[in-house]
Amino acid sequence: MRIAFFSTLPFEQTSFEPYRSHHHITYITETLTPETAQRAEGHTAVCAFVNDDLSRPTLTRLKELGVGVIGMRGTGLDNLDQLALRDLGMTLLHIPGYSPSSVAEMSVALLMSLVRHVPEASQRVRAGNFTIDGLMGTDLHGKTVGVVGTGHIGRAFVRIMQGFGCHVLAYDIRPNRKLLDTGVRYTSLTELLRQSDIMSLHCPLNPLTDYLINAQALALMKPGALLINTGRGRLVDTRAVLNALDSGQLGGYAADVYERERAYFHYDFSDSPITDPLLNQLRTHPNVLLTAHQSFLTKEAMQQISRGLMNQLSFYENQQTALVTKASMC
Repeated sequence: MRIAFFSTLPFEQTSFEPYRSHHHITYITETLTPETAQRAEGHTAVCAFVNDDLSRPTLTRLKELGVGVIGMRGTGLDNLDQLALRDLGMTLLHIPGYSPSSVAEMSVALLMSLVRHVPEASQRVRAGNFTIDGLMGTDLHGKTVGVVGTGHIGRAFVRIMQGFGCHVLAYDIRPNRKLLDTGVRYTSLTELLRQSDIMSLHCPLNPLTDYLINAQALALMKPGALLINTGRGRLVDTRAVLNALDSGQLGGYAADVYERERAYFHYDFSDSPITDPLLNQLRTHPNVLLTAHQSFLTKEAMQQISRGLMNQLSFYENQQTALVTKASMC
């Protein structure tokens, strides 16, 4: 199968190289848009990533070019117009359940770094400053942690928090019975906001969760509570978060995502101006810890993504070949 990989980063090429003996893979560093879709000409499948534009105009152009399969090398589908995909008769292949530990563990890493001031402490030592004034941290043991979304990643995060000795509250439209048996208590979002010392977001982005955490939600949280977001940037209203941080209502915000990340994340702007004022405020705020959407980035996760996706593509190709063979025999 001829597959066009958009938004390809160097580490991804290493993961997918073993499969080039079975498929013709074209690595394209540009993000997929209606304008760049032309690069997929001559391919039967496109493999897209989180920042690619898979709106109806893009999908329509891909269909015109002969692309019939969209492979997603990520869990979220918020950048994909699934109705348009069905209307165009295109096939979706993706791997929603890969290595939930990778994202859950990154959430914990961000949380621990935030509560124990790890970035600042490390910067001091690098500069030869070994004082510890102003680095007072907080124990996680005994704290109440609210988890929004208890799918694969949310459940992995819950287990880790329980290991720290935390009390876990959860909110999900479909409660998980197995978590109930471990002592997790499901509650309303309002109660979770009011009772949590720490809140972590692990739900998908959709019309119901867009700006789920806004000014009204932040006002309900305990003063000084912490917010962790490794889900999607638009789960939170960034401006409202910054206002809550400045007022002291929110004690800290750690995130691996940003609502307008597409233009910046995974690119090097160290020698270029960053013209997004909201991003500049977020990344320089003293109570914010921000990383550039790397939660998925572990060896284990990349192996599962490449193996799972390429196996699905091979299976699809074999099915299509068998159908063509059967039709020719009739």
